[in-house]
Amino acid sequence: MIIVAGPLYVDPARRTAYLDGCTEVVGLARQADGCRDFAVSPDLVDPSRINVFECWESEEQLQRFRGSGPDAGQQESIVSADVREYPVNG
Repeated sequence: MIIVAGPLYVDPARRTAYLDGCTEVVGLARQADGCRDFAVSPDLVDPSRINVFECWESEEQLQRFRGSGPDAGQQESIVSADVREYPVNG
């Protein structure tokens, strides 16, 4: 199993638009083969932070879904990120 988790940061004025742009991706991910969970949500304390959490059955299934990542508009909105993959045994 693979966990993908961590924060990404956007301009607080653009956070709502960024999250709105993630709605379709979240829905598609949750229907993808091997996806156990997928969430992108606003942080309750920091107005620039977005929390990412994904759980996949395998690295192969994660990469098959991943494709090219955020579209250009979303990528431009990201100021910084520390989202990482964590393999889980068991």
